[in-house]
Amino acid sequence: MLKWSGAAGMLAVAAPMVQACTMPPPPPGTDPSGLVLLPGFSSRVIARAGESVAGTGQFYRWFPDGAATFADPATPGGWYLAVNHEVTGGNGGVTSIRFAADGTIVGAQAVLSDTSSNCAGGATPWGTWLSCEEYSRGYVWECDPTGAAPPVKRTALGAFSHEAAAVAADGRVYLTEDRPDGALYRFTPATPGDLSAGVLEVATGAAPGTLTWVPVPDPAASTTSTRLQVPGTTRFDGGEGIDTLGDEVWFTTKGDLRVWRYRISTAQVDVRYQAGGASTLDAVDNLWVDDASGALVVAEDGGNMELVAIRPDDSAVVLARIPGQDGSEVTGPCFSPDGQRLYFSSQRAPVGAVGAPLGVTYEVTGPFDTLLGRS
Repeated sequence: MLKWSGAAGMLAVAAPMVQACTMPPPPPGTDPSGLVLLPGFSSRVIARAGESVAGTGQFYRWFPDGAATFADPATPGGWYLAVNHEVTGGNGGVTSIRFAADGTIVGAQAVLSDTSSNCAGGATPWGTWLSCEEYSRGYVWECDPTGAAPPVKRTALGAFSHEAAAVAADGRVYLTEDRPDGALYRFTPATPGDLSAGVLEVATGAAPGTLTWVPVPDPAASTTSTRLQVPGTTRFDGGEGIDTLGDEVWFTTKGDLRVWRYRISTAQVDVRYQAGGASTLDAVDNLWVDDASGALVVAEDGGNMELVAIRPDDSAVVLARIPGQDGSEVTGPCFSPDGQRLYFSSQRAPVGAVGAPLGVTYEVTGPFDTLLGRS
């Protein structure tokens, strides 16, 4: 109810009480952060919604969702973590947390505010964060994680229920739509690396099968919803996370628990992995491709609240479990630029002694190179 009712005013009143209260002890069998991890791994809480980010005065907004990391151009070895906040009513946005080379938090700031339902998104090769608004006329906002440049609304990428975005090797932005009959889109910039103008297309054809891309006549959806403008649009059951590696684009659909693979060179789309049933993966949501190993890191929306890595041979390993938070979902998996620190959130984790379901962001460290078989 808190996620969808737009109860921002009530949460604002609750925030001082949340910050003043002491957190209850973590559930039995978990580490001090309340996580279940593999031997050799440890965690820490990076930020709790309704409180200030540790070591800073930056208030951390509610419902943390999609996230990505970026190398800090001003600090060798340092990085930024950009985190969306899926809050309705113009209370969403993006928080950027700055880390020193040793992992110490040295700053935090809001790099996007006054937007709504900022769900997932994607990092660009040129170092910006694409924050996606998930509502019927939502937009994509391009944000500078350093805060040096103001955010820009990228209207050319269309007005629809944006979920996530990824820039592929062909220079195009591929976008998912979180609806039971959602579409898969791609945007071709008129100038490479510049999202101010270009052509928005939607996939048509059978899935699995060969996709054909057709231009969307009116990306602004001034008279007709974007997803209804092209006959024969391919329908995907709840498009979620998306990422790329080489010639391939990977994305998830939560309605049928699938991880899809689209090959740019052949325009073929197929089911890469089926979750549910006997699979370790109970549900699918945000997605991160670990470039060094080719593993897919998939967050569960519900299920048993696990973060699962699917290796190239389709074997699966649980990276973390968050017990006792059945009303939440795992969001925003991403590694630090050196691949040694894993970040993710529980979007509606309980905060404070009252257990307000506002969200917590975590960091996990350990022998990821060995676990994922990185070369």
